[in-house]
Amino acid sequence: MGQSFQPSRFAVLVVEHDPLILTEAVDLVEEAGFIAYEARNADQAIRLLERHPEITVLLTDVDMPGSMDGLKLARAVRDRWPPVRIIVTSGHTKVTEADMPEESLFFAKPYPPQTMVQALTRVAEQLLR
Repeated sequence: MGQSFQPSRFAVLVVEHDPLILTEAVDLVEEAGFIAYEARNADQAIRLLERHPEITVLLTDVDMPGSMDGLKLARAVRDRWPPVRIIVTSGHTKVTEADMPEESLFFAKPYPPQTMVQALTRVAEQLLR
């Protein structure tokens, strides 16, 4: 018998350098019932992933300051935390499938909020299988 899906059992790490977009994305994640963590760059994101093994989904923007952009962060997370599901977004950078780590999703900004909630739910449900 399969487990019923409960968003509150899943933590999403939102990585975005723009404070307004970060707040909107975190609100979207929380309103969908997920636990949200936030980081403004890849270095903060890595520290959070190291301290919070309950993080199961990474939602990252491509363009951000710091030691790596969102695509490099996504690849680092795929290598170091393979079970973490990855969603990459960008409003400026053209991203191809070859740029993305295996089993990750891409959304161009601005993305419809309901579409993002559906994607978050879908990738979290995959973790139950």
